[in-house]
Amino acid sequence: MKDFLIKGIKARGVNAPLKYPVYTAMGAVETSPLVLIDVLTTTDEVGHAYIFGYTPLTIKPLISIIMGMESALIGLPVAPQSIEKILSEKFTLLGFTGLVRMACSGIDMALWDLLSKQAGLPLYKYLGGIAQPIKSYDSHSMDGRNLAAERAAGAASSGFKGIKTKIGYSSVQEDINVIRGIRKEVGDNFSIMVDFNQSLTVPQAIARGQALQDEGIAWIEEPTLQYDYDGHKRIRESLNVPIQMGENWIGPEEMMNACMAGASDLAMPDIMKIGGVTGWLRASALAQQFSLPMSSHLFQEFSAHLLTVTPTADWLEKLDIAESVVDSSLKFVDGNVIISDEPGAGITWKESEIVKYII
Repeated sequence: MKDFLIKGIKARGVNAPLKYPVYTAMGAVETSPLVLIDVLTTTDEVGHAYIFGYTPLTIKPLISIIMGMESALIGLPVAPQSIEKILSEKFTLLGFTGLVRMACSGIDMALWDLLSKQAGLPLYKYLGGIAQPIKSYDSHSMDGRNLAAERAAGAASSGFKGIKTKIGYSSVQEDINVIRGIRKEVGDNFSIMVDFNQSLTVPQAIARGQALQDEGIAWIEEPTLQYDYDGHKRIRESLNVPIQMGENWIGPEEMMNACMAGASDLAMPDIMKIGGVTGWLRASALAQQFSLPMSSHLFQEFSAHLLTVTPTADWLEKLDIAESVVDSSLKFVDGNVIISDEPGAGITWKESEIVKYII
């Protein structure tokens, strides 16, 4: 067999439009700043992945970090576990975190895309999973009562059985009004998740949570600062609604710290921050050991594949941050995500659109 080695890396920045800006209690994300990553090989196969910078200010630094790693990776086998070890050691003194971890995760994702393509298998089959519908919720913004209710009704009519809305309005009564407006549209047999995006102090979170816990919500997400594991534990112990966190865990090591602290009832790693596919697989083992239902955050193309091999798989978050530049093979039917059997993670670039938003 011809050697399957890394020949080069390509990284491009785009500032893509969003169908709905993402408004939160801690600020707004009005566009989707992405870095599109291609890992090139000596067999001329290409692995694709993208990462999300949250603000356009991160795009150039992320590209610089990714391309700075190229010389260290050229000539190496396409072996993500080994490459993760090399990169983690390379950045130990700096700290294997922040933008560095995000950049490395993007490379890791592209490498797994490559391996499954070389095998002629969709990623989930390459990882040992089987095709199965994965329940998905439609992820919304801090939309105000009227738009929140309208979007929820649209999601329900499209077959979704759950939505997430962002709250943390100026008063708890506004939070309650939004939730009740949604409930009126979707009925009782429907999951409503709420996300405070770290906007509350611990006492505020306890007070608001106690006011909300009789509204039939499925979880309260990141009520206080994400690194305050003790604070999240105190909130958990004061409420009868599950606490969700995890999108800001940088690597499985932070997830382990949160689990040991009893900070959350549920787990929601972000593949870009947890360490790519390699990091996700380690995180899913932790979720199994701590009996935490595990959902995904963003990156729905890769996340759908990974949830098939996650022992405690729960919900997939549908929030398509890359739809303007990525042609995804995913389908959503009756609130479930259906994965295609094409090789890899199912990502194809929309080159004609990319040129419009390139940075």
